[in-house]
Amino acid sequence: MTQYLLSVHSVEGEARDPMSKEEMRQFMERVGVLEEEMKSAGAWLFGGALHEADTATVVRVSDGEVLTTDGPFAEAKEHLGGFYIIEANDLDAALAWASKTTAAVSKPIEVRPFRHVSEA
Repeated sequence: MTQYLLSVHSVEGEARDPMSKEEMRQFMERVGVLEEEMKSAGAWLFGGALHEADTATVVRVSDGEVLTTDGPFAEAKEHLGGFYIIEANDLDAALAWASKTTAAVSKPIEVRPFRHVSEA
């Protein structure tokens, strides 16, 4: 089986009202159902949600010196908001999980396979 990253993207400045307590409860319920389904199917490996992009710190080496700067790394309208690492038989199976994920979280999902060391 191949491992895939399902990355959940948030759109900076996206106009939407904050969720009510009931909307948040329903959202968490949808995500919980999705994650349980992934676990039951043996697809789930790991997942997590991230704080907003403005909390990031970028670490890099420049002229042999380590520098840290406030993030995010790239100036963009979309940022990584969370992710799932899954195992799937093929891309079609991973895309099926991505379809369920986007339905649950109402955010775009990028699907990328992990490259094995032997492929590098």
